[in-house]
Amino acid sequence: MAENVREFTDGDFVEEVINSDIPVLVDFWAVWCMPCKMVAPVVAEIAKEYDGKLKVGKLDVDSNPGVAQKYGIRSIPSLLIFKNGEVAQMLVGAVPKPQIVAKVDAVLG
Repeated sequence: MAENVREFTDGDFVEEVINSDIPVLVDFWAVWCMPCKMVAPVVAEIAKEYDGKLKVGKLDVDSNPGVAQKYGIRSIPSLLIFKNGEVAQMLVGAVPKPQIVAKVDAVLG
């Protein structure tokens, strides 16, 4: 996993994401998911490019079903951008980088 990309869990989600003082991009994924593997390098690039302005992490839906269920994650990859503890933007599927960047930029204002 890229050095700027964190690993979120059911246990630390509130502290790391909901209580974050900067927006957070969460990549909901699973090891067996091929589209998730396609999106992973893009998520890593975004983490590097937005370092300091955006926290970026992944949450394995198989290991952490609580958070995935709470946010109604039915398809993966799902990318949720949280701001002030709320979902500000959501993308589902292996979407191209420009689409993700547009959503991130919209949240960052």
